[in-house]
Amino acid sequence: MKQISIGNVAIEQTAALAPMASVADYAYREMCARYGAAYTVSEMVSAKALCFGDKKSLTLLRRCSGRSPFSIQLFGDDPAFMAKAAKIILPYAPDMIDLNMGCPVPKVAGNGSGSALMKDPAKAAAITAAVAEAVPVPVTVKIRKGWDGQSVNAPSFARLMEQSGAAAIAVHGRTRQQMYRPPVDRDIIRQVKKSVSIPVIGNGGITDAASAEEMYRETGCDLVMVAQGSYGRPWIFSEIRSYLESGVIPVEPALDEKLDIMLEHISLAVADKGEHTAMMEARRVAGWYLKGMRGAAQFRFLCSSLTSYEDLKLLAAQVKAREKVSEEA
Repeated sequence: MKQISIGNVAIEQTAALAPMASVADYAYREMCARYGAAYTVSEMVSAKALCFGDKKSLTLLRRCSGRSPFSIQLFGDDPAFMAKAAKIILPYAPDMIDLNMGCPVPKVAGNGSGSALMKDPAKAAAITAAVAEAVPVPVTVKIRKGWDGQSVNAPSFARLMEQSGAAAIAVHGRTRQQMYRPPVDRDIIRQVKKSVSIPVIGNGGITDAASAEEMYRETGCDLVMVAQGSYGRPWIFSEIRSYLESGVIPVEPALDEKLDIMLEHISLAVADKGEHTAMMEARRVAGWYLKGMRGAAQFRFLCSSLTSYEDLKLLAAQVKAREKVSEEA
């Protein structure tokens, strides 16, 4: 498999896992790494919270196994705090540090962070320069197409981030105003690729191997990044690798295998967070694995009352048994 370099970090040219708040925790990243994610990124972490010693923020920094490089994403709007936070996270051994300049949610963008920084390129440049000067690892920046349809500035913004020390740019092909609504503008990613000399990572609307290949082909990007397309489908990364290498997409895991993968995922979360917290989150995560399955709605309903890992194991066994009876009928 071909590789690209982000600073001094070698990355396989397959697909990376995007940073996703309240989703891409240790267990989620570990599962995606096991299935071949080119690299994984933490949930976004508040720079100010780190600087003020917030212990909960520190729990977001755990590195998964050494299967692939690991990046920690910071958000904030103050260069000094961002640089200090970048130094604080170095003991957690990130291979890279990512700067969030694309998050569209009001509680982030409304405070001048995330995608709001695309309205203030000078401040964004100051943040990037401060962090790049503060740490010895490559600094990447994740951006959007622009704030809205009247202020599309991704190409010029990306050039400025490169000039400020960014080692790579990830571009989500939607504006902040769009949030996560279609369409994804792949042409803007192509324009960014033409505008900079550092690696460009295409993001947005990648839901399967075919859409990953289309992103590569239509934009010329150096890497693609998968977000919601990985929900309950950590094997999407092995599918993308296979398709890029051979043009063949592996057979989708059978139901029994999906259930086993789900149980493995939740067991990692239990070990990391404790059973109570992990099972509260499993009510949502478990349902992702059986999306599109016959009876999935009922399964999600039953997941909504999970309180223990044993409950989940029992529910999975019941689903397997029901499916076996259905196949034999």
